[in-house]
Amino acid sequence: MNKTIVAAAVLTASTAFAGIATARDQIRIVGSSTVYPFTTAVAEQFGKASGGKTPVVESTGTGGGLKLFCAGVGPDHPDVANASRAIKKGEFDDCQKNGVKDIVEVKVGIDGLVMANAKSGPALALTQEMVFKALAKEIPGADGKLVANPNKTWKDVDASLPDDKIEVLGPPPTSGTRDSFLELVMEKGAEKFPALKAMKDDDKKNSTKNFEKAWKSVREDGAWIDAGENDNLIVQKLEANPKAVGVFGYSFLEENTAKVKGVKMGGIEPDYDTISTGKYPVSRPLFIYIKKQHVGVIPGLKEFVAEYGSTKAIGEDGYLSKKGLVPLPKADFDATAKIANELAVMAGPSS
Repeated sequence: MNKTIVAAAVLTASTAFAGIATARDQIRIVGSSTVYPFTTAVAEQFGKASGGKTPVVESTGTGGGLKLFCAGVGPDHPDVANASRAIKKGEFDDCQKNGVKDIVEVKVGIDGLVMANAKSGPALALTQEMVFKALAKEIPGADGKLVANPNKTWKDVDASLPDDKIEVLGPPPTSGTRDSFLELVMEKGAEKFPALKAMKDDDKKNSTKNFEKAWKSVREDGAWIDAGENDNLIVQKLEANPKAVGVFGYSFLEENTAKVKGVKMGGIEPDYDTISTGKYPVSRPLFIYIKKQHVGVIPGLKEFVAEYGSTKAIGEDGYLSKKGLVPLPKADFDATAKIANELAVMAGPSS
């Protein structure tokens, strides 16, 4: 298409947006259930301090939120997306195709991805390899070839574990927590098997994706149960079934210590200190994504982002740390604060 025509179309879209922006005078935020409580706290603080309308925050899951965020520019589309993982290249490309050209990525903190069970449940100490053996759809058999997962109980996985049925309640495919669980637990666990390590090496040589398929394929026979985007509901189900295990972000463990306890991963307890120092092996950064084209059009958006990137919100003693958010190291915090104040546009993800 002619560049002049493209430029004219973008200008027309921008002008149209500016003309009907009065249709919405409240910031709209979608995305990750893990980031939801943190963003909600910032929204409430911002509403009180600004005297304006408190932003609307919806928990849609990271994938669902970014799909909504990237669908277009204008008052019918959200201004901010919460994400418990970085935006993927395909999502970023969709944004670009739909006219969402100027995206600001703000890293807001660190989260530990935990497995937990009821206080009254058995004490569990797992490794990434054990979790893969428990939850992968197929695992290497005696000859190294993949077979349907035969393990029915945790004791089948490892003799040190209880003779209880494997039942893990976790987030659905639209969730960033699900993506993180697969990459940080299942993939790392799969790499411990010589046959799967060889498959990974073979994929690199032949540009195939057999290894990726192996660690991304989760059991569909009841051992893994998609429990939706509501992490509080998972906590309730764990209380009702003490032998079940749940997967969610550290903040929900922190909020529900009277009801559930964390499972050791690789011998390390999931807590504030182990996550902040990097000792806990399953941790991840959390993000918000801002549509810069909405800044100056949706009232208060710039100020909301500045509040989110402030010391009082995400600093070491900020109000979000009291809600379970693990603060960024100083160098990362300084970079985040700069981006949040300057609204620097990201170049794009590498993968």
